[in-house]
Amino acid sequence: MTGKAKPKKHTAKEIQAKIDAATTNRGGGKAGIADRTGQDKGGHAKYECPHCKITAPDVKSMQIHHDSKHPKIAFDEAAIVNRHASTSQAPAEKPKPGVRGSLKK
Repeated sequence: MTGKAKPKKHTAKEIQAKIDAATTNRGGGKAGIADRTGQDKGGHAKYECPHCKITAPDVKSMQIHHDSKHPKIAFDEAAIVNRHASTSQAPAEKPKPGVRGSLKK
């Protein structure tokens, strides 16, 4: 007999993954708005493309975006908008947001 009516049990790894997914800030909702705009804690979307207004966390990511989306326009690092400089600066004692990025690196 295969025991078709038996309920399947969850593994400890699966339960831990569910707890982690439920408690880790992924950057969405009201907390994510503050994170993306750079208010209070600093945020991850620091730079903004001057052509299409998409955001990126660093200059290297912005250069990759620029090379793929705007190949006919020359990349100028000075033209990139620093969103944190335009909004309020975060004090040094406040912690950075704990957003976990992609598992694929």
